Amino acid sequence: MTPLRQRLIEDLQLRNYAPGTVRAYVDHVSWLARYYRKSPDQLDQEQVRAYLVHLVQERQLSWSHYNVTVCALRFLYRVTLGRDWPIKHIPYAKRPRKLPSVLSGAEVIRLLECVPKLLHRLVLLTIYGTGLRVSEAIRLRIEDIDSQRMLIHVRSGKGAKDRLVPLSPVLLAALRVYWKTTRSRTWLFPGLDPERPAHVPSIRRACHRAAQAARLNKPVTPHILRHSFATQILEDGVDLRTIQKLLGHNSLRTTALYTHISIDHLQRTAMPLDRLAGDIGRLSSPASASPAPAPDLNSPTSSGDTPPSSCKPADPP
Repeated sequence: MTPLRQRLIEDLQLRNYAPGTVRAYVDHVSWLARYYRKSPDQLDQEQVRAYLVHLVQERQLSWSHYNVTVCALRFLYRVTLGRDWPIKHIPYAKRPRKLPSVLSGAEVIRLLECVPKLLHRLVLLTIYGTGLRVSEAIRLRIEDIDSQRMLIHVRSGKGAKDRLVPLSPVLLAALRVYWKTTRSRTWLFPGLDPERPAHVPSIRRACHRAAQAARLNKPVTPHILRHSFATQILEDGVDLRTIQKLLGHNSLRTTALYTHISIDHLQRTAMPLDRLAGDIGRLSSPASASPAPAPDLNSPTSSGDTPPSSCKPADPP
């Protein structure tokens, strides 16, 4: 390991970045070094900018992937290397906001029925039943399930924050049946090594394969189950502030995204045109239209295009 790589890791750890974020930042910095075949501390502003242009124009990375690269490089040059570069030389991109897919209750059942491994099925069921992120679900410990207060204690979620989420009686019953097959003493969802939790990639692969087997004609990931949870409780009348707390969002603006994908929310929206239903009905019926009056041929200002009284032309300037 090079001294620069070690220092970058230590700087990230000192600021309590999540292990996944540390790995991602180190990877993105490594890719920059491989592109130029030299250490990043030997590069200048224009070379870094040229690399970002390369990612957009030639690699055609997604904007989410691009912005992670920007975060990593900003941290490297401003924190680890202490270079006072103008921010404009390492610019963020405006990421398109696309509405996520959601699953109906029937589609969730079809998906879960096609997950052969019990552990994978219960992880996905827990995500849909609580709105947890997949990384949060697999790190649940046995003691995090509080059956007395019917709560789940989510420890060190995104942003290293703890929170509590309600525990569904249906989910509790399913977890109790599942636990009898594992008898795990630590992790609720242990991996092949009982001392470590299950791996996120294996859960994602199981979800993808189940979606194909269930013939769901939409992209399905564990995160889509989280979206489906949030959308469903919004339609059930839960307010956005409560949903924000349940999902662990920093900003209410992030939670407000679900108001755009809630079908029930859209269907309850009153359309302005509906208030004019009677008038619109008359206007759209040929039989109800009054015949145009015959023009007065003796009038010097008369013409065959006399508009109705309610549609008089504007006075000339």
